[in-house]
Amino acid sequence: MSVDVEAYYQRYGPQVLRRCRFLLRDEEQAVDAMHDVFVQLLRYQSALKDTAPSSLLHQIATRVCLNRLRGTKRRPEDRDDEIVLRIAASEDLEARTAARGLLDRLFGRVPASSRDIAVLHLVDGMTLEETAREVGLSVSGVRKRLRALSAVLQELEAA
Repeated sequence: MSVDVEAYYQRYGPQVLRRCRFLLRDEEQAVDAMHDVFVQLLRYQSALKDTAPSSLLHQIATRVCLNRLRGTKRRPEDRDDEIVLRIAASEDLEARTAARGLLDRLFGRVPASSRDIAVLHLVDGMTLEETAREVGLSVSGVRKRLRALSAVLQELEAA
């Protein structure tokens, strides 16, 4: 049985939009990302089962938003605006720049799915079990990825 995308949109649209707003921090991009989530659902609707729709949509929204963030990093629309906004929003530019550089190096050395796990567990506050369910790994797999992230971070900080 395929999913009813229209019913999902009505029921879960606000939840998906909140998730996109949280990750993207931009209303227009969040709305676009939310629509992309439901386009993905339409594409694969016949292959999906009508079980755990909230988790499925949360996972799709997370991946869509993280992909947008990765794409923006590779090709920012207006580099000058990005720099000005970053400077204006920072109270301690040097510390924020150092932290951002450390995160870039950290996430450059681990699989992209580890970033998803870190965001879900450490930023969103999901339990290990919830995170595991979202990313399709076991709880021990999530723990292993988080330990690997921690080890790489300690190595980077020591360098």
